[in-house]
Amino acid sequence: MIHRDRPADSNVQHRYQETRKVTLVGAIVDLALGIVKIIVGKLAYSQSLIADGIHSISDLATDFLVIWAAKEATREPDAAHPYGHQRIETVATITLGLLLIGVAAAIGLNAISGIIKQDPLQTPTFWALVVAALSVVSKEAIYHYTMRVANRLQSNLLRSNAWHSRSDALSSIIVIVGVGGSMLGLVYLDAAAAVLVALMIIYIALQMIWQGVRELIDTGVDPEQLNAIRQTALQIEGVTDLHDIRTRRMGSDVYLDGHVLVDPRLSVSEGHRIGDAVYAGLKAKFANLADITIHIDAEDDEQYQKSSHLPLRSEMTARLKGYWQDIPEADGITRIVLHYLDGQAQVEVWMPLSQLHSLDDAGRIKQILRSACAQDKQIASVEALFH
Repeated sequence: MIHRDRPADSNVQHRYQETRKVTLVGAIVDLALGIVKIIVGKLAYSQSLIADGIHSISDLATDFLVIWAAKEATREPDAAHPYGHQRIETVATITLGLLLIGVAAAIGLNAISGIIKQDPLQTPTFWALVVAALSVVSKEAIYHYTMRVANRLQSNLLRSNAWHSRSDALSSIIVIVGVGGSMLGLVYLDAAAAVLVALMIIYIALQMIWQGVRELIDTGVDPEQLNAIRQTALQIEGVTDLHDIRTRRMGSDVYLDGHVLVDPRLSVSEGHRIGDAVYAGLKAKFANLADITIHIDAEDDEQYQKSSHLPLRSEMTARLKGYWQDIPEADGITRIVLHYLDGQAQVEVWMPLSQLHSLDDAGRIKQILRSACAQDKQIASVEALFH
């Protein structure tokens, strides 16, 4: 069994520093845009721009949630959390989604209430269009900046925050449509646009929540990456197969365990060396594999009978010595090697060449040892080797 720990502390801290930097830049933009949208929305009589401003302010709150979660996720594993604290990011993502749904519901209900009550609405002015256009450009730029860092760090939390920025840009486009329509005489189009903004925010929030829930219930990587992992392992010398692969996500990291099938006659140390090579190959190809556990198999448990019912060495060797106690040649056995394969034990005995008086003796001794334990159904074969 080969096990590797999470990335080095330097990498974890670098990840946090990068996350904090990009998020703080987004927070400054969110604060500035939120204030401008709400002020201009009131002065320009635009409900949808005010709603969009509240959306930007809500993004500011989530920016600080992202920074806190990223910091907490860097904490070292401890006795209560042996796999680390990366899933704090996951919980934060779900929390962020729930908060957004609450904000969006308030925006949408307020706009619907105004339409139902048929409150007198004033037509938005040209400045609402200007600020909405400025928001589209600013938030789309923040989206691309944040997503670039998120992809480099493989951070789902940052990806979610990037989509917050893009949702703000998209909602500002809806604001432009609503304000423009209202200026053309469709007075309730602005309020309808506010409802559409709310629905869009809810949709993106639900996607974030669903992604977080999938991670919490240990949903594995997609089939394409799983197949790529298997093909990479099969290219390693000595690997016959990789099966029983299981993966799960911890924040941006992927944890993997699998069974590597090797030649059943290999030594334990060579099997372990092949496992090391599989680890190195997977680590070089997939940067997000933070923890890899490899179990070396001598046979495919899905195709052959398991050998877990067979006795261990002390009992098995005692049984063999009992079968061979009346065979004088057995006194020369220097080593017994057991291979537990396909539900039975295959036995190798090593003897010095001095036991042989002629070449025919090798076959005779082998046959005597085999015959003595032929009735034992747990012993598949006996081979005699001379050195």
